[in-house]
Amino acid sequence: MKHRPWTKEETILAINLYCKIPFGKTHHSNPEIIALANIINRTPNSVALKLANIACLDPDLPRKGLSNYTKLDKNIWDEYSADWERLAFESEVLLAKYKKQHIEKVAGIITDDIFEEGKERETVIRARVNQEFFRKMIFSSYENTCCITGINISQLLIASHIKPWSHDAKNRLNPKNGLCLNALHDKAFDTGLISISNNWKVIVSGKIKSHYNLKILSDYFAKYDGKLINLPKRFLPDKIFLEYHRDIIFKR
Repeated sequence: MKHRPWTKEETILAINLYCKIPFGKTHHSNPEIIALANIINRTPNSVALKLANIACLDPDLPRKGLSNYTKLDKNIWDEYSADWERLAFESEVLLAKYKKQHIEKVAGIITDDIFEEGKERETVIRARVNQEFFRKMIFSSYENTCCITGINISQLLIASHIKPWSHDAKNRLNPKNGLCLNALHDKAFDTGLISISNNWKVIVSGKIKSHYNLKILSDYFAKYDGKLINLPKRFLPDKIFLEYHRDIIFKR
């Protein structure tokens, strides 16, 4: 049978899936890989191989996939990794098109509280689609586990921005600007009561250390001070964003 080259749309969908499933689960028997294979009329083996090729393009991966990615793979990866917000929305719209479903359903967002038609509604939907895409990228990269405590109950986890959402529009959806944290440590990180060093260790603010006489604070913070975080399988936190957090957000 003659090999059918991958199209740009199919490659975008493959990158979309690559970003949303754990790196160790990119095998042909994964139901999500099978589902994508079905909608683009390819075999699960073909999709799994494409994800392995895409993995070669991620410069921070501790493990590499096969090194035979195509020129098209690289061009699309370079294009979208420079604009994660564009990748998030455009790839989800494309996925909805192939699935013949509404974007809200494909992205898994709730729109019951949006009543107005027109540009305002479209803006809200786009923002929620992008936020959910970021959450899925961060959760999958950290294997649905808090990088500080190891908590792996998804209802207690948050895809936390290192450089705040309001501080850098360009990097709002950059997965290297994210950490998977439990709700308590997310709040502490967001308010500058903890930070992360360039060698991936937790730093606790003096504002918390001064209250270590309270056992609950000692239990939840002192034991993690100086501890190495659990690093993600892909999309390592960018040290530039970590430095920004320590310089601007962190309260020493």
